[in-house]
Amino acid sequence: MHISEGVLSAPVLVTGALLAAGGIAVGLKKMDYEKIPEVAVLSSAFFVASLIHVPIGPSSVHLVLNGLLGVLLGWMAFPAILVALTLHAVLFQFGGLSSLGVNTVIMATPGVIAYYLFNLPIRKGNHLLSTLAGFGAGATGIALGAILVALSLISTGESFLGVAKLVLVAHLPVMVIEGIITGFCVIFLKKVKPEVLEVGK
Repeated sequence: MHISEGVLSAPVLVTGALLAAGGIAVGLKKMDYEKIPEVAVLSSAFFVASLIHVPIGPSSVHLVLNGLLGVLLGWMAFPAILVALTLHAVLFQFGGLSSLGVNTVIMATPGVIAYYLFNLPIRKGNHLLSTLAGFGAGATGIALGAILVALSLISTGESFLGVAKLVLVAHLPVMVIEGIITGFCVIFLKKVKPEVLEVGK
């Protein structure tokens, strides 16, 4: 879901940077010293999961785990994802520094939405409900992220309409894979370390 450097128009880049700054400010405000280790570990998981990617025009398809980060961290997903994306841009030239704000919004916003939709069912539900909610969080994170990529490209110019459609279609199998991975992860965490599910509160 990284959008490459030099693709988006200046208004889209500025809007993305402002929205990312707001999300990061809220995330940092909610983060205290006890939560830093969890945020760091999940940022690392996001970093590794996103390394294997398949380029599609000005974007790419890869595992994101933003739904998992969202249900575990809430708004703190913004700074966690920002750190990982910065390292991607600097070390591997995935995305870019100018598109860092937009890429952060594309991947972190769906995570925050997944938190509000699925964190409570995951924490309070039985085994089946928690698994389904975990699947929903993973799939929602990818689906909303792909939609935001498409909107960013279309907002830059109508010439990107074909690529935007391709990005949406290409992420359909990733939605299922992320949903399954997130479902297994939340059930595992609920069994062995349920307090982790309270971090984003």
